[in-house]
Amino acid sequence: MMFGFPILIFDVETMTDIKAGSQLYQLDLADESSLQALAKLRRQEAGTDFAKLPLHQVVCISGLWIDEGKFQLFSWTQHEYSEKEILQKFTGIFEKKQPILVSWNGTQFDLPVIMYRCLYHGITAATLFEQGEWDQQKRYNNYQNRYLPRHTDLMDVLSGFNQKSFQKLDEIVRILGYPGKQGISGNDVAEFVQQAQWAALGCYCESDVLNTWLVYLRWLLLRGFVDQQQHQYWIQRTIGYLQQHAQHAAFLQQWQKSCLGTAFTANDFLQNP
Repeated sequence: MMFGFPILIFDVETMTDIKAGSQLYQLDLADESSLQALAKLRRQEAGTDFAKLPLHQVVCISGLWIDEGKFQLFSWTQHEYSEKEILQKFTGIFEKKQPILVSWNGTQFDLPVIMYRCLYHGITAATLFEQGEWDQQKRYNNYQNRYLPRHTDLMDVLSGFNQKSFQKLDEIVRILGYPGKQGISGNDVAEFVQQAQWAALGCYCESDVLNTWLVYLRWLLLRGFVDQQQHQYWIQRTIGYLQQHAQHAAFLQQWQKSCLGTAFTANDFLQNP
C-alpha cells in the first residue's frame, strides 16, 4: 500500500561553526574561547545563544525514505562524511528524484541552513532551490514556497502559517500519544560530536524524523489523503521496521507506553506485541 510518489521526511542537526564565526567577527582565539565569545556576542545581539543561521554547521542529516516498496531510515554524520559531502548527498537526492519533502520547522530552519551552507561550500543544488525562474513548471511546484505541498512543513501548516500559533514537535507528539524526544534535545548535539558519539547522534536525529513521520501520518488522515485502514497499515509497518533495528528499541519501548495515553493510539501495538 504505497502513496504513488516518493516521500522524504528529514531532519538536520547542527552546531556552531567556530571557523566561520571567527571570520565573521574577526576573532583570533582558541576554539573554546572563540565559542564562548560567539555565544556572548550573540546574546548581546539577540538575547539568545542560538547562532545566526549561516553559522550552523551541519553535523547530521537523517531521513525516512518511502518509495516503491522501500521504507528506510538513514543518517549521514560527520563521522563518515565532511559537511560538504553530507550536503551534496542530500541535495543530490533531488536531482535524481523529486520527493514530497516533509519536515518540522524546515521552512524557517533546516532548508535555510542547508542553503547557507551550500553557499559556503560552493555547492550547486538547482532542483531543491528552483522557484520557477528557469523552469516554469516549478513556479507552482517547488520546495521553497511555504504554501505549496512539495515541501510540507508540519509546524507551518498545523499553525495555519501563523507564527504566533507555532508549537514544539515534542509537545505535539506527546499529546498525540507518540514517544517524543526522550530527554534529549538539540542542545546535546555539540556534546555528542565532541565525544564522538556518532551513533547516538544519528539515533537522536532519526527519532525526530520518526516523530515527524507519525504526525505526518495523522495529518494525512486529517486531510483525508489516507483512510483509517491505510493509516493503521503504516503504523504497523513502522513498528515492524523498528522492531528489526535494535538502535530504536528505546523509541519503541516509549511508544508502547505513550500510545496508551490516547484512545486513538491505544491499539497501536496490539498487532505487534
